[in-house]
This record gives sequence, C-alpha cells and structure tokens, in this order.
Amino acid sequence: MPRKPKKGYYVKGEFVAEGSERDLQLKAELKGLRDLDDSTRTDQKKESDALQALGKELLELPHKTLTRLQLPEKLHDALLEYQRLTNFEAKRRQMQFIGKLMRKLEEHQVQAARTALHEMRSGTGAQQTQLLLAEQWRDRLIADDQALTTWLEHYPATDIQPLRALIRQARKDLSASASQPAPAADQAAEDGNAPAAAKKGRAYRELFQLLRQSMQDSEDHTQDDEHDDAAAD
Repeated sequence: MPRKPKKGYYVKGEFVAEGSERDLQLKAELKGLRDLDDSTRTDQKKESDALQALGKELLELPHKTLTRLQLPEKLHDALLEYQRLTNFEAKRRQMQFIGKLMRKLEEHQVQAARTALHEMRSGTGAQQTQLLLAEQWRDRLIADDQALTTWLEHYPATDIQPLRALIRQARKDLSASASQPAPAADQAAEDGNAPAAAKKGRAYRELFQLLRQSMQDSEDHTQDDEHDDAAAD
C-alpha cells in the first residue's frame, strides 16, 4: 500500500512539512513581518492624524501670524477657504485636503506652526514668534542655497548684497570650526570662551539681526498699507 504523501509546501526548492520545526519557524517569521507592517501602518496613521489635527489648530491663528509662518501657498489658501465655508460636508472635505497638504510639510515648517500655536496660547506674543522664525530662516539660508530664493519671494525688499555676504561668511566660519582640531576646541572651553559663539562667529549673529530687521520692516510696511486702505474707506 503506497505511503500517504506528507502535507507541506516548498520554499526556494526546499520541501517544508506542515507541523515541522521549519514550518513553525517560517510561520513565526511571517507573523513577525505582519506585526511589523501593522505597527508601521499604525504609526503612519497616528502621524497623519496628528498633522491633520495641527492643520485644524492653525485656524485659531490670527491672519497676520498665519501669513508670517510662510506656509506653502496652496496650504495657506486652503486654510482661508475652510474659514469661508459653511456647509458641513464641504468643510469635512476641505479639512481632508488640508491634512493631505500638511503631510507634505518639511519638519521645520511643522515645528514653526507648533511654536506659533504654543506662543499664542501661552501669551508670549508675536515678537517671540518673529525671533524664532528669524532663527529658522538663518539656519535654512546657511544650509541650503535654494532657501535664498524662497526668502526673497517673501521679503523682496531685502538688501541682497549684505545678505549674500553674511551667508557666505557664516558658512566659512562654521566650516572652519568643524575642521578645528579637538585640542584647540578643548582649550577654548578651558579659557572660558562660549563654544557656540566661538564656532558660529559674528556673521552668524549679524545674519540673524538682518533677517529679523527685514521681517520687521516687511510687517511695518504691511501695517502701513492696511492703515492707508482703512483711511481710504
């Protein structure tokens, strides 16, 4: 009487009998991968929901603060459009669209949005928001050539020559500091010099002041225009 064939399957040419040690091992590995995928999807869903919730919270910000955040134009317009809508279903669809746009933000933009909300709720005010935004712009301009184009789109009245010069010098200072031998850096610390100031140099600080002043000038100009428009009415 012929032997009844074992139940099983093949993996890369290897026959694996059901219930065997190899079968149990493969099933455990498969379960682990599925659990990992489920965990990843769960984390992604949480992050997506959190960004959509942040987008909804941005609606609490005054219009001037929202503009000062320099969010992507499409997201900025979508937030303003949501405030104009009255139909429940239309608002629900618009919020989903806002959530989709929020997921495309860079990390520094998300952080700036959270900072603005925190300051509004804690009462630290617009001046502190401007300081933090100037710091973020400074670091972006030093790190990325393309950031200069974006800056000029928002602040076209900026004097470009000193801005370029300060960016170049700040980069040189940081590069020189990075190549400084460790013993020299240790000696600077022993002499009581502040490590951050010694590394980043004067140009780093002057760049911050230039950016802050440009942002303030732009805001003052906007306020003057609004005042003239109100007087005309």
